[in-house]
Amino acid sequence: MTCRGRPSILPFLPLIIRGTSFFWPPGTQYALKTLSRGPSASFVDSGETLFDFIARIRQTIGLKQDGLCPFVDKGYALFFDDLISRGDSRRWFEQTLPWVARLLLQFPVILENHYKEANNNLSFSNEGSCDSSEEENSVINLDTSLHILQPQQAGIVLLSQELVAAILACNFFCLFPKAQRWKNQLPDINFDRLFAGLCTDGEKQEHKIKCIIHYFERICSEMPCGAVSFERKVLPFKDDNFSILYPKVNYWSESKVPLCTLKVMETGTIEDHEEEALEVDFANKYLGGGVLGHGCVQEEIRFLINPESIAGMLFLPAMQVNEAIEIVGAERFSEYHGYASTFRFAGDYIDNSRRDFCGRRETRIVAIDALCHPGQSQFKLEMIKREVNKAFCGFLDHAKIHRHFRSSKKQNVQGDSLATADFQECSNSIDNDLSTSVNQQLENGGPSLVNDEALDDISQQMSPGREKDGMQYIHSLPSEDKIGIATGNWGCGAFGGDVELKSILQWLAASQALRPFVLYYTFGEEFSKRLIMFAEWVTCHCWTVGELWDMLIEYSRLRSTGKTYDSFFNWVLPHLNGDTECKE
Repeated sequence: MTCRGRPSILPFLPLIIRGTSFFWPPGTQYALKTLSRGPSASFVDSGETLFDFIARIRQTIGLKQDGLCPFVDKGYALFFDDLISRGDSRRWFEQTLPWVARLLLQFPVILENHYKEANNNLSFSNEGSCDSSEEENSVINLDTSLHILQPQQAGIVLLSQELVAAILACNFFCLFPKAQRWKNQLPDINFDRLFAGLCTDGEKQEHKIKCIIHYFERICSEMPCGAVSFERKVLPFKDDNFSILYPKVNYWSESKVPLCTLKVMETGTIEDHEEEALEVDFANKYLGGGVLGHGCVQEEIRFLINPESIAGMLFLPAMQVNEAIEIVGAERFSEYHGYASTFRFAGDYIDNSRRDFCGRRETRIVAIDALCHPGQSQFKLEMIKREVNKAFCGFLDHAKIHRHFRSSKKQNVQGDSLATADFQECSNSIDNDLSTSVNQQLENGGPSLVNDEALDDISQQMSPGREKDGMQYIHSLPSEDKIGIATGNWGCGAFGGDVELKSILQWLAASQALRPFVLYYTFGEEFSKRLIMFAEWVTCHCWTVGELWDMLIEYSRLRSTGKTYDSFFNWVLPHLNGDTECKE
């Protein structure tokens, strides 16, 4: 379906459409009705017969069996016939699977209702909640219906948890057509790779599937009645009058923004933090990474315990250098322990987080993709700029920026005469009207991705009177008093990043985005002590973003040219002439 000029989602769905109505093909509907009556009618009572059914139902919607991964049939049989108990298998085939079939039968109606109700008296404010107010200065109206959120087009999709469940049910039955997905930078989303991986990855893959199966068992007993939103966040290369531009180097070096509080957490995990924070997903540029394949590190684990996040893979193409993706409201269903090859499903999890006006859980996950295996090049200026801008894009409250620009324009305040005091007053009046709310942006298009050498020229194409890269405006914005950043060793581990470099880049980005604090989880690594010592020294000397940035750039120049091999922390502290006394 094409929504307000957006690309059609229809080629990526297994349904057919007549007018404004969706349908299953007759053969598909008959098969699902049979399955919904249980194994006595469908004769689907084992993993082997389940895969036979999947192969037949795929044929009813015109999908060929050779589009699935090798050994997927063995994977379904292995899991349901050998790896779970007879009691669990019986419950699945007698209770859960018929319920999933009934959910799929309702998928066309659920989708029709979604399009009828989308944007019905709904407006979004900033960061975390929806607003039904009609005041133009307080909200930005957005198209939140299901559509492809194209690269360089900021936007948001809001889905009910019931619609998300129906999408995941299609994943389980491998019903989404693969044609055109990779051409459109969309990842595969069927579960065939997940089950096929059982034949090679063993216990780790088994427990990944257990998280997904547990999700279906939970919603079978009680369907959640809330919502989940998915947002593409963009720092545009060209001025669109409502955004901070993709920053140049001088944006960082000239910043007078004070560094926010950095709290080093030696125990615990990002998803279990106790303060209100945006939780960082150490993402692949393709949302979800290897969650449906062989991957099982930070992003994949997060998507397994919050499986509603997987639905975003249907309509979110790969992230580009100036983009991030934020997910609000994905409910957690599973406990776990371990990591990578030791990952294990550890039972049920009851998510008691609050819901906002839209019914979303107040869980905010931001996906930012780091450089993969950058090696020594990660210390080059271009790479440092890429990483800090990527984190900044994810951490920034884009909706607040848009609302400030819109409000200033409505008050007829021109760019060359905009006073900081007026801007501050405007922003404060908005903040007083709204509680915690969702990050999102106006639906602005943008140019195709450009190479790094062209960025300096592009970012100088500014509106009259507007300071370069929006520096003037972000300095006048009020700092968030609640929502910080919960993160850790982003881009390190399997991606090969330097932990000291990446920790500082995230601290800089969070501070420049006016986040009040960073909770940095180190999982008890030796790096914790070094980070604590460094953060305490920098904080007590009251450094700004610009001062820390300049020190980092000087170090990176020496490191990238082989003139030092010290770590950043070891290089900085002796470099400061033994100044160990804190400022009063």
